[in-house]
Amino acid sequence: MKIELLDKFPRNLLAIFTGRNLLVHAAAILLTLGVVESGFDWTYYRWTRAELFARFALPAIMLGSVLPIFGTLGILAAGVISKQRAILTTGWALGQSAILGYCVSIGYKAWTGRIPPPFRGLRMSSSNANSMTDTSHGFQFGFLKGGIFWGWPSSHTTIAFAMSVCLITLLPKHKPVVLLALVYALYVGLGVSVSIHWLSEFVAGAMIGSVVGRVVGTSFRPGLA
Repeated sequence: MKIELLDKFPRNLLAIFTGRNLLVHAAAILLTLGVVESGFDWTYYRWTRAELFARFALPAIMLGSVLPIFGTLGILAAGVISKQRAILTTGWALGQSAILGYCVSIGYKAWTGRIPPPFRGLRMSSSNANSMTDTSHGFQFGFLKGGIFWGWPSSHTTIAFAMSVCLITLLPKHKPVVLLALVYALYVGLGVSVSIHWLSEFVAGAMIGSVVGRVVGTSFRPGLA
């Protein structure tokens, strides 16, 4: 069995930041600036801290954490058992898109250091409901000033969109697959946007993750023939 996980990895990483793809990164930055400076990040935060949204968010966070690992392993196992090269290639492509999505997102986080929205568990404590302070402008620019686990863009969203767009690029004619991939990415992204991330971090993650997924999917698509 050929391990294709790192096939074209350096080239794909470079492609994510070149040509028209670089314009998407710039658009994500500018859109984030607009959402933050307009105050809409904070307004959205205030709108979405109800119990209903907290219940919506928890499965999304868990799904966005678990599926990239176990879903990819499941597809690879299916490919090995069935001896279908196309399934194996799909699994490797999804694995690479998840890794690149994670690397790109934490790379940005390492330099932007954005402070996460205030939360207790998965929702704001009701005791603080009348004393919240707008922290949506809280960027700490500089290497590792804010760590790599919180911040801009959302890694959950970036990885979810990277894998979903990769799958759609590989199997564009399979409408059920396309629909499920889109629903998964949107559910994870919206789930984290009402809990552990700002809205702009979801939006930026969706844009950047889509670039990652398209680059990886395009590079692996000839292997399905």
